[in-house]
Amino acid sequence: MPAGRSRLGWLDALRGIAALVVVFDHSSYTFMPELRRELMPEFNTSRYGIMVFFLVSGYIVPASLERRGCVRTFWIGRLFRVYPLWAAVVAAALVAGVLGVAELPDFGRQSAVTVAAAHVTMLQELLGTPNLLLVLWTLSYEMAFYLLVVALFTVRLHQRSAAVAVTLAVAAAVSVAAGVVLPVSALSDKVGTGPLVAVTSVAMAVAICCACARSPVLRVVGGVLGGVLALVLVPFNGTVPLWEGLVILAVMFLGTAVHRAEHGQSTWRRAARAGAVVAACAVASAYGYGDGTHFTRRGWMTAFLLAVLTFGAGLACRRRRTPRTLTALGTLSYSVYLLHPLLLAVFDHTIGRRRQDHLVLEAAFFAVLLPLCLLTHRYVEAPSQAWGRKRAHRPRRKETSLIRMDHSTVRPREARRQMAVPDQRD
Repeated sequence: MPAGRSRLGWLDALRGIAALVVVFDHSSYTFMPELRRELMPEFNTSRYGIMVFFLVSGYIVPASLERRGCVRTFWIGRLFRVYPLWAAVVAAALVAGVLGVAELPDFGRQSAVTVAAAHVTMLQELLGTPNLLLVLWTLSYEMAFYLLVVALFTVRLHQRSAAVAVTLAVAAAVSVAAGVVLPVSALSDKVGTGPLVAVTSVAMAVAICCACARSPVLRVVGGVLGGVLALVLVPFNGTVPLWEGLVILAVMFLGTAVHRAEHGQSTWRRAARAGAVVAACAVASAYGYGDGTHFTRRGWMTAFLLAVLTFGAGLACRRRRTPRTLTALGTLSYSVYLLHPLLLAVFDHTIGRRRQDHLVLEAAFFAVLLPLCLLTHRYVEAPSQAWGRKRAHRPRRKETSLIRMDHSTVRPREARRQMAVPDQRD
């Protein structure tokens, strides 16, 4: 196995595990309702899976930007990595709804244009628009993270990942301690979903275009605008509690802090301190928030801590050979994540949900899902990623100079090692 491939094996394994847990969480509604009722109060499987995903994203995504040193190349890579499969699955969901083999969500009084525009920004979860597929809400937080990463990069504060993670986690704990509770989609209720979607769409387009410009001033303006947009939407217009939105961002920046420690840009002591603070604040926030109708603090805290431990175990085993099955699942993880709710919707509409556990149907669901994911990865994901790499092959000189200046504070051997990190398929 090539060295670069072995360095990525543990990340693929984590993504594969996280994807399977999320699929089990959602499919248990249909096929394993009795087990779900017993398990969820003790272990929130959905939160476990997405927290592992967020840690891996935090580890990988900023590194892909800094390795190239080019915001334009970063956004091209994100576009071809995320959108083609997303578009294919969304189109398939719409077709299934029209044909009557799956049920589409009720968007209420929101117009089709508003819903479509919100989904195209991929910030629909933070814009007061119901998700066409239930898993798309996490992609809104991923997009907010991308905007923040670019913002920090353009103002040259990207090396302070640990401090950002700690700040966000402490803010989450303080909000709970102060009793700050915001209504769901508070901004949308104040200004209206349509106007908010319109303003956000324009602001996001301007932010990305400016951040990709040749002018250093425009790059900073675009980066800051995108970062401000994310910092407004996540705390003030999310559907998860304020503290959890902040914890999600803190977790992703914690993953970045770990990457910096591993590659000599920071110290392991600083990353460990950040991890301890983030974990303590997250657990304290969940405990202070208390139990709710669809939330038990015990289940959330167990899931969160196990996700952190899983990421730590993967990191500790990163130099060991990873089982091919897990790496293969990791390669398919994005397809698994996006495709399974559509397939579940078809199952729910055709055979209906079980009242008792049905392990055979659960296994059959996975047996149908995984081959479909193999096809979507081979014919949608892989070609689009290859095309994206070709489009972004040559970053512009003026932008690459930014990363050279950032590496000037690092010892030459460490800088060479950082720049040599292989493409992590994200």
